[in-house]
Amino acid sequence: MRNIKILIEYDGTNYNGWQIQSNAKSVQGELTDSLRSIIGSDVTLTGAGRTDSGVHAMGQVANFRTESEISANKFKDGLNGTLPKDIRILNAVEIDEDFHSRRDALERQYLYKLSKRESALARFYAYDPGYDLSLQDMVVSAEIIKTKSDFSSFCKTRSKTENKKCKIMKSEWRENGDFLYYTIAADRFIYNMVRSLVGTMIEVGRGKIAMEEFEEIFEKSDRRAAGPNAPAHGLYLEKVVYAEDFN
Repeated sequence: MRNIKILIEYDGTNYNGWQIQSNAKSVQGELTDSLRSIIGSDVTLTGAGRTDSGVHAMGQVANFRTESEISANKFKDGLNGTLPKDIRILNAVEIDEDFHSRRDALERQYLYKLSKRESALARFYAYDPGYDLSLQDMVVSAEIIKTKSDFSSFCKTRSKTENKKCKIMKSEWRENGDFLYYTIAADRFIYNMVRSLVGTMIEVGRGKIAMEEFEEIFEKSDRRAAGPNAPAHGLYLEKVVYAEDFN
């Protein structure tokens, strides 16, 4: 049995997230259907992360096992020839049989894009909060995040995930022209965590939450203490890191 690893880019605008659902269009579903048409039989496709409805990906990773003798590069070409144009395969390689795209991930990195003005071109790919923001305050709040490990206050209410602890490797804001970019990398993320953090930092940036209050939100372990979720369309799964590089 061969194990094929693929690197995927997608525009999540028209999808109800990554994961297959019985009554909604998903990225995983489109990929699975395309693989079935190429191989002629069902396959199980495993993704590194389950992005939500409307979330995009620059570097989603997935793997599937097959007895087909089709080369990895032919799988890439075949998928790109059958998939909708808002899903592209950037690379495909044959990998060790025991590789698992989710369990073997060492780090996941997300990017959030804020627009400093209302944009006709970026309206599906960056969020315009409609406020003047203090980038300096948001930079400080991002630094605070790097010192934290318990993200209970930034997890969806009634989440079934018991472990709310994450190891943060990177948390930073930067400015480029009309956009503000937030990058966060961690060993794992809990549901809605990035959007909740960004939404809360926007409140800091517009002066609605003081820096001391931002610190206190972590101690409260209560989702109601944090700010609203930032919209999904500004969020991107940027890359997934493994012990071996994959481009």
